[in-house]
Amino acid sequence: MTFKKVIRVLRNILIFFFLSTIFAVVAYKYIPVYVTPLMIIRCGEQIIDGEKPILRHKWVPIEKISKHLPMAVIASEDNRFPAHNGFDMVEIKKAMKENETRRKKRGASTISQQTAKNVFLWPRSSWIRKGFEVYFTALIELAWSKERIMEVYLNSIEMGKGIYGAEAAAQYKFNTKAAKLSKGQCALIAATLPNPIRFNSANPSSYILRRQQQILRLMRLLPPFPEK
Repeated sequence: MTFKKVIRVLRNILIFFFLSTIFAVVAYKYIPVYVTPLMIIRCGEQIIDGEKPILRHKWVPIEKISKHLPMAVIASEDNRFPAHNGFDMVEIKKAMKENETRRKKRGASTISQQTAKNVFLWPRSSWIRKGFEVYFTALIELAWSKERIMEVYLNSIEMGKGIYGAEAAAQYKFNTKAAKLSKGQCALIAATLPNPIRFNSANPSSYILRRQQQILRLMRLLPPFPEK
């Protein structure tokens, strides 16, 4: 293959990548996200482990999700979510400074970044994935409203083994609907999000209960989301 043909092939691949990803982001501005790469990967992992694959997920509009849950995840995961452009430079700088002396590195991913990763990418961290994550985060911040990002996040986030999104978490953790989750239940869900497989919001450890109280206190201090 000649050099010119290689350049042409690479150009066509790049054009296809940008057009297809932009189309997907614009499409998801309007249509529900019924399945994500993470859901498929987790099912594959369960099959490899000899288990029956579990996938519990039901998309619901944000109007049918308790108003306390967006506040709880903002308090727990991303205090400046309503104001930043997808990347919290304050937390990034803070994490970089802390990581100079920490053995276990701390991340500074925003809700926007987690949404981009959940919907378009794979869970295993790498510099390549981080690069794609930055790209998709910029796209969804440009194309979607903050409320839409939150709606997709709350419907796609992993909330337990085989459990994805607010409606499934409400049903299988608390035997209720997402719209009826209490403030305390929402804070429990948010408290487990750093590791929802290890921590169980339906059967919280003393650590999760302490986190719940911290989140509840912070929820009282934050402005309402979405703004009234």
